[in-house]
Amino acid sequence: MENDIPIRFAIFVGLFAGFALAEALLPRRSRALSRLDRWQTNLGITILNTLTLRLMTALLPLLAIGAALDAQAQGWGLFNALNWPIWLELVICVLLLDLAIWAQHLITHKVPLLWRLHRVHHADRDMDVTTAVRFHPIEIALSMLLKIGVVYLLGPSALAVLIFEILLNGTALFNHSNLKVPLALDAVLRRVLVTPDMHRVHHSVHRHEHDSNYGFALSIWDRMFGTYVAQPEQGHDQMTVGLEWQDDRPAHLKWSLVLPFQRK
Repeated sequence: MENDIPIRFAIFVGLFAGFALAEALLPRRSRALSRLDRWQTNLGITILNTLTLRLMTALLPLLAIGAALDAQAQGWGLFNALNWPIWLELVICVLLLDLAIWAQHLITHKVPLLWRLHRVHHADRDMDVTTAVRFHPIEIALSMLLKIGVVYLLGPSALAVLIFEILLNGTALFNHSNLKVPLALDAVLRRVLVTPDMHRVHHSVHRHEHDSNYGFALSIWDRMFGTYVAQPEQGHDQMTVGLEWQDDRPAHLKWSLVLPFQRK
């Protein structure tokens, strides 16, 4: 699909700037660490992740949208064997892709080796729009490989994959933001989408809370599979975000990158 990268990048930058401004004007919680230090680290990780995906395109030319086009050309995957209306295919593909990401997220919490990578994301002591892009480059590479595999298995259209990628990026920026959403609006939104208050529970320092609310976009999977927790036990103002490193180390780039390889 031509121009998909500029389209996604433009939408990402626009949403990032919008949520960054919104959370600055209407913050949900006070910050534990300096925004400057954290943002340098989180955005530095994002640059490394972008380079990682660029390298993958050199070694593995087909990423998610390219895999959809290739699957269509080869006639591979479930939806390439069906002749369903495009709107129905789009809806089902987005749902199944979101379910796959939900399942992947759960697995990263249950498999010790994957958790060592994923805790780079959870070690952030504050939650804001930059937390949404704070993932270790190795985890980003593994996630892309999984996504490619799911695309070949399902055989969705390139348009369905593009719509899902935009939805996933947009909702991740939203639900990681430090945005104060009115409680009445939050109650309505979380029936369908993962809200900042809902996802903040997942970033609790307590294991029984961060092993819940795995959704990135849609909230239905956590409700369906019994992993939904409505509110943190200590309340959103008093809860502790992050893991056991409650100091300034998670705000440092080198420390964050080597965290998966530390013994503890």
